[in-house]
Amino acid sequence: MPPGGPIFGSKMTTILYTHQACFDHRTGPHHPESPERLRAVLDGLSGPAFAALERREAPRAERGQIARVHAKAYIEGIFRDLPAADLLHLDADTVVSAGSGEAALRAAGAVVAAVDAVIQGEAQNAFCAVRPPGHHAEPGQAMGFCLFNNVAIGALQARAVHGLQRIAVVDFDVHHGNGTQAAFWADPDLFYGSTHQWPLYPGSGRAEERGAGPGPGNIVNMPLAPLSGSAEFHAAIETVLLPRLEEFSPQLVMVSAGFDAHAADPLANLNLVEADFAWVTEMLLDVAARHAQSRLVSTLEGGYDLGALARSAAAHVAALMAA
Repeated sequence: MPPGGPIFGSKMTTILYTHQACFDHRTGPHHPESPERLRAVLDGLSGPAFAALERREAPRAERGQIARVHAKAYIEGIFRDLPAADLLHLDADTVVSAGSGEAALRAAGAVVAAVDAVIQGEAQNAFCAVRPPGHHAEPGQAMGFCLFNNVAIGALQARAVHGLQRIAVVDFDVHHGNGTQAAFWADPDLFYGSTHQWPLYPGSGRAEERGAGPGPGNIVNMPLAPLSGSAEFHAAIETVLLPRLEEFSPQLVMVSAGFDAHAADPLANLNLVEADFAWVTEMLLDVAARHAQSRLVSTLEGGYDLGALARSAAAHVAALMAA
């Protein structure tokens, strides 16, 4: 069988990666990025409709895999500074505890393992239910609840180990993924497309931020005004993102799956609903089917209303399973 080819005679599956250690990343009372978020997602994926999910324990990422994205001094500093007890604020929003290092290794490791599995034909697609999230983490700086940029680490795994060249990350979190943009900015073979509320934290993500390469660049930002809803979101995806993805022709599609653009989310002001997350997932699966041998890897980013998070993640994974 050629590398990355299908497994003939067996049904391709969706794999769910998670790990108990991700609950041990403590952020303190009233912090929105809490262990309860992961519990809500896993509870939402526990019913009979998800019985066919193949569930795997996330391995630890190797530091060398993380170092493809992050400076070695930064990685060493994260582990050196972890508190033995209590909590440490790396900035106003980003908190670590004694269990945060292991959780971060498992979160990044989940995406690396998912990339390996999907490219090797063990599954058609995968979802990583992990925390801490990753898309705000820049090569040398923790930000916005994020320590390591899980999706960027996975993208560079696809290149370094499996020889893929063109990798696309699509991010529908309500906050712009400044860290992924920074990691991809100078490399025209890495594509980053983001819908997000603007203005909003972290303040990046203007449409004129276009990245490297000739022509329109490899970064596609689609800022949405506060109170935008399904119509504006669908228009951005259909008229801006999908044509650019077609031109890019990715060999692997990756998703930063944040669900905080939901109308119920307390940290922002967009008005998406569960059906919007299912719809965009289907659109990205279609791109993957045309260009990437159906290979798609998704990882959890934001989402802070527990009920909306659970329902939205379930809609996203149900669409993956139906592909």
